[in-house]
Amino acid sequence: MEAMTHSSSLQNAFAPTGTLRASINLGNPILAHRTDGGEPGGVSVDIARELAARLGVPVAFTAFDTAAKSVDTIRNEAADIGFFAIDPLRGEGIAFTAPYVLIEGCYLVRDASTLTGNDEVDREGNRIMVGEGSAYDLFLTREIKHAQIVRTELSEAVVETFLRDNLEVAAGVKQQLEADAARTPGLRLLDGRFMVIRQAIGMPTPRGDESASFLRAFVEDMKRSGFVADALARHGIEGASVAPAEQI
Repeated sequence: MEAMTHSSSLQNAFAPTGTLRASINLGNPILAHRTDGGEPGGVSVDIARELAARLGVPVAFTAFDTAAKSVDTIRNEAADIGFFAIDPLRGEGIAFTAPYVLIEGCYLVRDASTLTGNDEVDREGNRIMVGEGSAYDLFLTREIKHAQIVRTELSEAVVETFLRDNLEVAAGVKQQLEADAARTPGLRLLDGRFMVIRQAIGMPTPRGDESASFLRAFVEDMKRSGFVADALARHGIEGASVAPAEQI
């Protein structure tokens, strides 16, 4: 995919204001964070900058503390592209690419917990703390039949709230849970994962098929060229993998 092989209609579709407005979800520390200067940084920011460069437009970032807020910004067309996990409930009004990164969703418990496997979590009496509107919240809401799901507004507050409210299980992105467990003695992750979180780029569906096709091809090129792998390495991200190539 060569740079600058686009029409003026593509520029208008992606950046109707003249600037590519990227919605960044800071609730996922694997892909985005605040820099020391307070600006958004990370893998998703790098990808947005590359897309803007290929389109020949400037880029501006709006950062949110939850995926749900980021998704709403795209649906309302207050931003032009957003970075969040693919989920059926997010499909209305948003055209998704294939995933560019795969992240594991895992469970965390106390050392003293009797739970030893993921298959033991969905039982009466267990309460699972999740970040409201996160990919794993949406997934577990569909899949959990017996345990109770308890939600906190911010994904980064999952373990803190799990401990404060003395719940049985915390669910989240593996790397975030590992970092929280490293800071807090007496916690452990259950082996394996309960889901694979497929991180993709979304844009408002009213922007049309041409722009959606361009964005899908762009993501495949980002994977194929090594851009995503390099960005993960540059930001010191471990445990996330580049998603496999898909036919477009």
